[in-house]
Amino acid sequence: MAKKYEDEFCSFCGRGKDEVSMLIAGQFGAYICSDCARQANEYVLEEVAKLKKRHSGERKGSLMKPREITAFLDNYVIGQEEAKKFLSVAVYNHYKRIGYAAGKEGEDLDLEKSNILLVGPTGTGKTLLARSIARMLNVPFTIVDATVLTEAGYVGEDVESILTRLLQDADYDVERAQKGIVFIDEIDKIARKSDNPSITRDVSGEGVQQAMLKLLEGNIVNVPPQGGRKHPEQRMIAVDTTNILFICGGAFEGIERKIAQRLNTQVVGYGVQKKTAHIDKDDLLKYVAPQDLRSYGLIPEIIGRLPVLTYLHPLDRAALLDILTKPKNALIKQYVKLFEMDGIALKIENDVLEFIVDTAIEYKLGARGLRSICEAIMLDAMYDAPSGNKKTLTIRLPYAKEKVAKFTGTLPGA
Repeated sequence: MAKKYEDEFCSFCGRGKDEVSMLIAGQFGAYICSDCARQANEYVLEEVAKLKKRHSGERKGSLMKPREITAFLDNYVIGQEEAKKFLSVAVYNHYKRIGYAAGKEGEDLDLEKSNILLVGPTGTGKTLLARSIARMLNVPFTIVDATVLTEAGYVGEDVESILTRLLQDADYDVERAQKGIVFIDEIDKIARKSDNPSITRDVSGEGVQQAMLKLLEGNIVNVPPQGGRKHPEQRMIAVDTTNILFICGGAFEGIERKIAQRLNTQVVGYGVQKKTAHIDKDDLLKYVAPQDLRSYGLIPEIIGRLPVLTYLHPLDRAALLDILTKPKNALIKQYVKLFEMDGIALKIENDVLEFIVDTAIEYKLGARGLRSICEAIMLDAMYDAPSGNKKTLTIRLPYAKEKVAKFTGTLPGA
């Protein structure tokens, strides 16, 4: 009997019967203690909850129509209706392609994806559109920066590291990752640096574009699971990019000159002036075409793999004013919440809001610069208010002008 008692121990943690409160016997002499059973139960419940959330989310996402997606984006992004329409249709079609691919047994028709390229000045909302879509989506979604990518063998990241981020977002579920969406930001930074031959290699320009072709078109790519460089002894994960939707964005600084040359906006002559009178010279990006991208430095092969080309308008004064107050995550709402957490009611007068917008326009900071200006105005208040006894705080124009005057020399783009 003593020998039998000694043989009874938990098959999971190895503790004996006298070390645990309860030991539950199973078949073939296996045991589990009450502590391990409790942990196993918690783990199972957690995994089941993840699966339910994942499947219910994917079903919910697949039902969203383009107009519903646009309505969701309206809560976070002001204006840019054209870009929202393109993105909404692309995401909706992506869901449809996933459903069709899953049940197309016996059908010969293949629905090909249409990757998207967003062109727009800095601070107009390219990345914000991507992040807002990420709030809504229940498929794996990741945002990567093209500026860190280099040719294989050089300092930087391999192009395949883009898919590593997607795998991480999918908890390394390859099947889910192969239905995901990738937003590649700053794609204009990998443009070909020059048409002139050189003895030095363009390791972060055309070489990266060439390496991205197989990802964008759809191929089976070997991905290092932890990112970084590939090594021969490293275990790779095979990912099929056929059903991964790629959305690319870039500012393409100076591309307006390429567009103007193509449209002959500087040519002198009565007949030519009459033909070009309808061109909006303050917003030339609306006329962007694939040949302009090629002139800028994108290779024809990568332009062909980004067939949907759309643009974002420069933000005017009214749009910047709306950005401060209207979206769900508007800047002013964020500051009000921060002070509210300290028991302080914050009020910002309307002429202060107009001053913030005018400063952003003066320094050409776009929407991203609004936060820099707000931080300059709010810094001292956020430093002193939590230690004081005031329950209300009103920001007036003279105070705002005084604070911004100290910081205009250090504001980005000043």
